[in-house]
Amino acid sequence: MIDGASDTIQFAHRHLLGIEGLSPDDITLLLDRSESYVEQNRRIDKKKSVLRGRTIINLFFEASTRTRTSFELAGKRLGGDVINMSVSTSSIKKGETLIDTAMTLNAMHPDVLVLRHPDAGAAKLLSEKVNCAVINAGDGSHEHPTQALLDALTIRRRRGRLEGLKVAICGDIVHSRVARSNIHLLNTMGARVRLIAPRTLIPEGVERLGVEVFHDMNEGLEDCDIVMMLRLQTERMHGNFFPSIREYFHFFGLDYEKLSSAKPDALIMHPGPMNRGVEIDSEVADDIGRSAIREQVEMGVAVRMACLELLTLNRPETEQRNL
Repeated sequence: MIDGASDTIQFAHRHLLGIEGLSPDDITLLLDRSESYVEQNRRIDKKKSVLRGRTIINLFFEASTRTRTSFELAGKRLGGDVINMSVSTSSIKKGETLIDTAMTLNAMHPDVLVLRHPDAGAAKLLSEKVNCAVINAGDGSHEHPTQALLDALTIRRRRGRLEGLKVAICGDIVHSRVARSNIHLLNTMGARVRLIAPRTLIPEGVERLGVEVFHDMNEGLEDCDIVMMLRLQTERMHGNFFPSIREYFHFFGLDYEKLSSAKPDALIMHPGPMNRGVEIDSEVADDIGRSAIREQVEMGVAVRMACLELLTLNRPETEQRNL
């Protein structure tokens, strides 16, 4: 049913720029559609022709392994033509602006642009300058919607629901677009979100987003169902946010002693890449029974397939003909 099912599925948004603004129904639709691709991706023949004749351009201004590769795999498994633009060798490095790039790419009539950019708001700006769908693959410290969706799919498959779960997000909150997207999604779907970090790594006024804030791991992890660790984004840090890596791990790195405060079956998650011995102990990260870190990577391909499908095939035919 996958090849023709999108004709009857309507996603109410032209772009996917963030989780903020999506309804519970929007999120459920994306997760349900992603679910349909999980088993397909485990088959020997993984390819469909859903996006045959459609063009997807991955435009990454920041280095990425997981996100770029999974978008590339997602597009190819749906039968689309996927182009990966290398910013390091493109005209962008010669001084071309994002808007100039957008206009150039728009003239090539792509169907989807997948953008990762170091500046918050870049995906929204791009979406205002092109005729095709835009997917935000991470913009500065703003949002990373497909990461939150794959995290939610992982949790839902392991726990059967999102509503009512206690989820702790721990680490470098202030620089994390993953944290922001997860906060919006989890709150929208009825989970209870706790943030655990040093005071220097908690955004001012974040409580307004409907979260509880803790500065002690044992206190914050108490009775939690999900423990989501974040890496220290030292590339975004200007100044001293903590005394040393050793001290950070001592107080905020996830080990079995701190994990004992959470529920006995608490699920361990991490968006990657992991800094072992910094924000998470290797033994905990590799715990087969409790760690869902590798499953998150698998779910990423299914989620990005669903996003590409729904955003591409639900555009009005008149708009597609006029491109």
